[in-house]
Amino acid sequence: MHFTSERRLDGGVVEREFTLGEIPGILWTPASASASAPVPLILLGHPTLGLRKMYPRLVGRARHAAADGIATATIELPGCGERPRWEAAEQARADLRRAKQADEPISDELIDALILPLVDRAVPEWQAALDALLELPEIGGPVGYSGGVISIGIRLALVEPRITAAGLFAGSFVPRAMFEEARRVTIPLHVLLQWDDEGNDRQAALDLFDAFGSKEKSLHANMGGHTGVPQFAGEDAAGFFTRHLK
Repeated sequence: MHFTSERRLDGGVVEREFTLGEIPGILWTPASASASAPVPLILLGHPTLGLRKMYPRLVGRARHAAADGIATATIELPGCGERPRWEAAEQARADLRRAKQADEPISDELIDALILPLVDRAVPEWQAALDALLELPEIGGPVGYSGGVISIGIRLALVEPRITAAGLFAGSFVPRAMFEEARRVTIPLHVLLQWDDEGNDRQAALDLFDAFGSKEKSLHANMGGHTGVPQFAGEDAAGFFTRHLK
């Protein structure tokens, strides 16, 4: 991990951009973080729009976590932002746009092509980033995962033992194969669902929640579309992470 910039935000939050090989990322640490008092960490997931476009929302989530004494970090997803083009992913996204414009049903094959290769690439990169982040003296764990592409969160919750709690957003397509992985997830989960999300299959989201094998799981459904998440929903998620990471 190589830090490329550092600046101090309001409230003493330190924001550092880094690279991990070819992967850009950002780490936010609260003013209280130090080698003598290491803090927990939340990995901030995000959709495939690129870090620069997502930055305002990510830094808002980071500030909220820092106020609770928790560090946060994110990385650019494969084929997104300033990373090298990924032709297969671009083709899958183009096929999805065409299907939506033509008001055609989204096939299982298209969802698989869109999501499964992304999960297979992104999860090992998140794990590599976690390796590097936990080597920093001011980061001590435990670790949570929050938001982003829900299938990435499912896979990480299943294969990464250092992640002890996850907050998931039921707002993206989920391949059928991920339902089987969800049944094997056992960590505490906080799942957010926008009831009127125009791009999400509500019943599939409910079925996925039912499939999760966790003994502690809660579903928080709010009226409104994909981008209409109420402010208090973020506060509820923050409380979830405070309980499990602090």
